[in-house]
Amino acid sequence: MSLPLNPDIPRNESLIEYPSLFPIKVMGLKVDGLVHAITHVAHQFDPTFDASTIELRESKGGKYLGVTITVTATSREQLDELYRTLSTHPMVKVVL
Repeated sequence: MSLPLNPDIPRNESLIEYPSLFPIKVMGLKVDGLVHAITHVAHQFDPTFDASTIELRESKGGKYLGVTITVTATSREQLDELYRTLSTHPMVKVVL
């Protein structure tokens, strides 16, 4: 079931103003290299990405790690491709 589209917003128009800082939550198994891999992808799409802004949150059982990155979003296409790249990374389980 798909959600109804808001008729007041054209289909190709974004609710995000560009450029803007945009947080992305990435989750994966807590393994060596996860944060580095996510940081590498972030730099590919945002050369100004500041790794010192990364926020980490371990799951209750310690098996998973949540990594929040904040990128400078410059277009819908950039964000779509960033989500696609992160989602297909073998170390990543979920991207929100």
